[in-house]
Amino acid sequence: MDLRLDGVSVAIAGRTLVGGLDLDVHSGEIVGLLGPNGSGKSTALRCVYRALRPTAGAVLLDGADVAGMAPRESARSIAALTQESRSELDFTVAEVVALGRTPHLRGNQALSEREHELCRQAMERADIAHLADRGVLGLSGGERQRVLIARALVQEPRVLVLDEPTNHLDVRHQVELLSFLRSSGLTVLVALHDLNLAASCCDRLAVLSGGSLVATGSPADVLTTELIRRVFGVEVTVVTHPRTGAPQLLYDLSADYEGTRS
Repeated sequence: MDLRLDGVSVAIAGRTLVGGLDLDVHSGEIVGLLGPNGSGKSTALRCVYRALRPTAGAVLLDGADVAGMAPRESARSIAALTQESRSELDFTVAEVVALGRTPHLRGNQALSEREHELCRQAMERADIAHLADRGVLGLSGGERQRVLIARALVQEPRVLVLDEPTNHLDVRHQVELLSFLRSSGLTVLVALHDLNLAASCCDRLAVLSGGSLVATGSPADVLTTELIRRVFGVEVTVVTHPRTGAPQLLYDLSADYEGTRS
């Protein structure tokens, strides 16, 4: 399923958060959304999973405007892992994961045997099967993040939208998550702060600054010393991973950044 942000703009209280964003994510492709804090990444993603309606422009799934779809219909195609996913109720892990089936059920319809198996497989994939009967409020941040990942997978989406999905995860689970994305065949739009993980995982990168798209292309084309200096205000040396060929950034901690602080 193709995803397109077609001239998406978002203005709130007279301030433009995203301006005229054009971005295509082709079927089965992983596109990483990069940019400093406040650059518009989360705002753009909220438009995709319909938590926010664009002031102008449209989000299209295979050419159809998601704004014209019934919420249940779009939820069957798009699953989101957001930064704001919290619960004040102590549901069990298994119960939270099962909520991912909600768009496919009617009323209080019980899960089928197949759906129970989908939940089991998603928990295994997210390495949380051993936590199935635990309450989510007693879990660590990383464990909760993996619960939400499993919930998104159970939704059986064709498009996956993730906003900083590696937050709270240890290194092994970061690598496992991004490795899964590589092999999933899903259309993926993911916001990441870790530029090296983005370079390793994504087919293409899109860089936002001040709500505008300033660069898009392959990781090798986008992650240059000049762009990193201009957008992020840091000095790096770009090297090539000896096995994968992906660009990797070595940060210069000795550089004088005092003059770049606002």
